[in-house]
Amino acid sequence: MHILTGKRVEELLNKSAGREIAVIGDLMLDRYFWGTVSRISPEAPVPVIDIENETFHLGGAANVAQNLKSLGVTPLLCGVVGNDNSGKLLIEIANNLGLQTKSIISVDSRPTTVKTRIIGNNQHIARLDRETRSEIESTITNQIISMLKSSTNLAGIIMEDYNKGVITKYLIEEISKFTQENNIPLFVDPKLNFFFDYQFATVFKPNRKEAQEALGYNLKTDEDIIKAGKELLHRLQAENILLTLGDKGMMLFQKNGTIASVPTKARHIADVSGAGDTTIATLATAIAGGALATEAAALANIAAGVVCEEPGIVSIKPGALMEALHY
Repeated sequence: MHILTGKRVEELLNKSAGREIAVIGDLMLDRYFWGTVSRISPEAPVPVIDIENETFHLGGAANVAQNLKSLGVTPLLCGVVGNDNSGKLLIEIANNLGLQTKSIISVDSRPTTVKTRIIGNNQHIARLDRETRSEIESTITNQIISMLKSSTNLAGIIMEDYNKGVITKYLIEEISKFTQENNIPLFVDPKLNFFFDYQFATVFKPNRKEAQEALGYNLKTDEDIIKAGKELLHRLQAENILLTLGDKGMMLFQKNGTIASVPTKARHIADVSGAGDTTIATLATAIAGGALATEAAALANIAAGVVCEEPGIVSIKPGALMEALHY
C-alpha cells in the first residue's frame, strides 16, 4: 500500500481546496440523546438513561457533504427532505455549516428521515428510525438531474445510497452517462438495491455485508475477498473497487490488476457510525487533489479510523488527519 507523507497529504488537500464535489443521495437528520446510566429499570431488564443533553447533526448523504466541507472542498448537496420541522432543521444546520442547500428539495409526500440515537455513558444503547423507503417521483429525480447538470466545474460526484428512495435506477443511469460524457470522477457508496446498475464508477465502495448480499456468497477468507473484488471489477466495469472490511481494514482492486490491502488504523473504537461517510468523502477529496487510487484509499482508511475513535457522528478535520498520519 502507498506510504503517505505529511507533505504529500498537505499537497493533496491544498489542491482539492475549494473544488466542487456533488453529493447525491438520502439526506438524514441525526438526533442524539446523551446521558448517564446508573441503574436498571425495575420494569424490564433495560438501562435507565438520565438525559443530560440533546443534539442534532447532519446524517446520511448530508454527513458526507459535511466531511467534504471539513476537508476544504465545496460540496453541492442534492437530495430530498420532507416539508416538516425536521427537514427545516436539517436545511438550517446545513446552511449554518456553510453548505450549499439550493439543490435540496422539500416535498409534502414523505417525512424527513430521522435517526434518533440514545447514548448512555458514551455507549450507543439504542436507535429509533423514522423514514419511508418508497422511491421519489420521477419529476423530483429530474429536478435533481437538472440542478446537477447546471454545475459546470464539478471535480467529482458521490452517489450515497441508504435505500431510502432517492437513488433510483433512472437516476443512476443518468448520472453515469453524465459523468462519462464530461469525464467527471464518480464515487459510489451502494446498497443492495441497484447494486449492479452502477457502471464505470471511478471508485465503487461496498462493505463486506453489501458485497456478500449482492454476490450470494460469504467473504470469510482472503481468497473469498479477492474473488469478490475481481468479480465486482468485471461486472461493474469500474476503475477501482474499494471493499471495506471493518476492523480488517480495506482491500483495493484496480482495473490494471493491482490488489492492495489497507490495514485498519483505528486505535480505539468508540462508534463506527459515519465511518463510511468519512471514507468516501476523503476518497473523493484526495482524488480531486490529484491522488492515485492507492493514496486515496490509504488516506480514507486513516480518516475512518480517526472518526471511529469518538462517540457519535463526527467529521474528519485536516488537523486530526495529519496527526493520525504519524501515529
